Amino acid sequence: MYHIEKNTVQETLIIPLYGRKVCSEHFPDLFKDSEAERLCSMLDYDFAEKGKKMESAAGLFGALEVAQRQYDLAWEVKDYLKKNPEAAVVNLGCGLDDTFRKCDNGKCKGYNIDMSDVIAVRNKLLPESDRERNLAFDLNDEAWMDEIDSSSGAVFFASGVFYYFKIEDVKALFQKMAKRFPGAVLVFDSCNRRGAKMMTKTWLKEAGISEVDAFFSLEDKDELRNWSGDFADVSAKSYMRGYRDIYKDVSFFHKLMIKFCDVLVKMQIIKIIFR
Repeated sequence: MYHIEKNTVQETLIIPLYGRKVCSEHFPDLFKDSEAERLCSMLDYDFAEKGKKMESAAGLFGALEVAQRQYDLAWEVKDYLKKNPEAAVVNLGCGLDDTFRKCDNGKCKGYNIDMSDVIAVRNKLLPESDRERNLAFDLNDEAWMDEIDSSSGAVFFASGVFYYFKIEDVKALFQKMAKRFPGAVLVFDSCNRRGAKMMTKTWLKEAGISEVDAFFSLEDKDELRNWSGDFADVSAKSYMRGYRDIYKDVSFFHKLMIKFCDVLVKMQIIKIIFR
């Protein structure tokens, strides 16, 4: 058993993991995630409080969001690998996410990047497999780019990561990546300012972020087009309906929440193709 301390970075790692486990139990026809269930069983952590919150209708929607986001990003990774089977699959701010293994075609290379304290936990719970590396780097330190073998292409993805970054840092990161990895693809989730403000009451609050204006949010994908001449294309899809429409499979309350997220919070998966 691996002990998780309350009120630490480690605790924030297990929220999406536990969300996927809860989703797997409540919506087995939509999401079956035996790995999330296995990892949660390895943790010495009192899930009772988190369990109560996630069993509520709103909490279950949060779990649905987490699982759907992983599904969406994995869809994009698999799509890229169809044409570039030996590409680098790079998980930016990986936490305890196992998307590479869910997408592994037996030929691609996986890179999981996060801060050193996160990678220390990951190495115990999700140690490197064949063709997979866990790398301890701050994403703002471009030295991590030297570790990526992109000779056969590269697909980068980030799940719930950029909300914690200042706008200028996200912009600088994207510009450097576009220069270093021509022809690569970057996919990530985003929401608008209203959504970011709502998040300050939950996840961002735990990260000590109270004023969202300086942090990354996106009203319209076309804002990104002006960031770099090295972006060949920028597209967006609905987070909850763009890759697999689960609208018909959920409760009336969750249908309302999906509409709210699409229309008022602009929860989207953004895809940038580098020129």
